[in-house]
Amino acid sequence: MDTTTTPSKRTGGRSAAVIHNVRTAVEELVEEKGQDRVTVPMIAERAGVNPTSIYRRWGDLPTLINDIATYQLDPERPLPENGDLRSDLTAWTREIVDHYRNPVNAALLRGGASAAGEQQSYCLRNRRIEANMLLGRYPDTAVTADDILDVVIAPVIYRVIFLPWTLEDTTAEHLVDRLFN
Repeated sequence: MDTTTTPSKRTGGRSAAVIHNVRTAVEELVEEKGQDRVTVPMIAERAGVNPTSIYRRWGDLPTLINDIATYQLDPERPLPENGDLRSDLTAWTREIVDHYRNPVNAALLRGGASAAGEQQSYCLRNRRIEANMLLGRYPDTAVTADDILDVVIAPVIYRVIFLPWTLEDTTAEHLVDRLFN
């Protein structure tokens, strides 16, 4: 009789629980105290983990904040698919604007952007990937990913960082209209 078994694959386990608890703790603490007042020891205490677990996984607080900011707007989510590029871009931009109208998400973006320093932030990298995915559906368009980032996404991010009160229900439509005009 053969008693060889294949080990079952773990679907999460302790590591997934730690990541979830840390992300939740960061979101709660940023909402309660503001991003500038959050520390790794605070996060560790709230998450029920040792601070060394956070340092081992993320290295430092800015990297953790950048990761959480990226996690919030899940790059694996389905992108709008309405049948034409303009409609898809408008729906996608509206989703981004709505996301960053939440003060916690805005604070995480600001922290993630400052953590990136001279490197490309995870947020920018993911928005570029998404823009290219949307463009891939419409290969005959003259619009480029850089056009989308410069004319649509950059103004949204600028507003999130410097003028959050200017993010309105019509922001997405206005910016996409500017791209196509």
